[in-house]
Amino acid sequence: MPTPNKAAAVAELTDAFQSSNAAVLTEYRGLTVAQLKTLRRSLGENAQYAVVKNTLTKIAANQAGITALDEHFAGPTAVAFITGDPVESAKSLRDFAKENPNLIIKAGVLDGKALSADDIKKLADLESREVLLSKLAGAFKGKQSQAASLFQALPSKFVRTAEALRVKLAEQGGAE
Repeated sequence: MPTPNKAAAVAELTDAFQSSNAAVLTEYRGLTVAQLKTLRRSLGENAQYAVVKNTLTKIAANQAGITALDEHFAGPTAVAFITGDPVESAKSLRDFAKENPNLIIKAGVLDGKALSADDIKKLADLESREVLLSKLAGAFKGKQSQAASLFQALPSKFVRTAEALRVKLAEQGGAE
């Protein structure tokens, strides 16, 4: 029979898994409290980084419908529950892991799909959502301006052709 504290912890973790866009499991063995505080700050408001008990977190993940992470609940584990842009959080984790080799990214889940550590590193290499949207908007704007100049060129070419025809007819009519 689980204690009320453990049941509450499982319920809180289950809610965290369900309400987040992504979750990343890390091993934090060897990191100091100050380094963990720095990591939490670097993740910002888009993510919550929590040191967790493996057994309770595994139960919570299973209750949330996530079973792909079961094999990664070994050793000292912490979870980054990401509610904002997963790319930004993945970049923060990757950059922190480069500076602090004791942080090991184990695995993760994004929108219910399992991610390996390599997948998370690939996700970190992507540009942020805002940058991708601005590039897309720029591409659309470029195509619109090309279309506008094309549509504008047709009447202007017609006017130049009609003027050239009028001049030619006037020359022919004046030559007779």
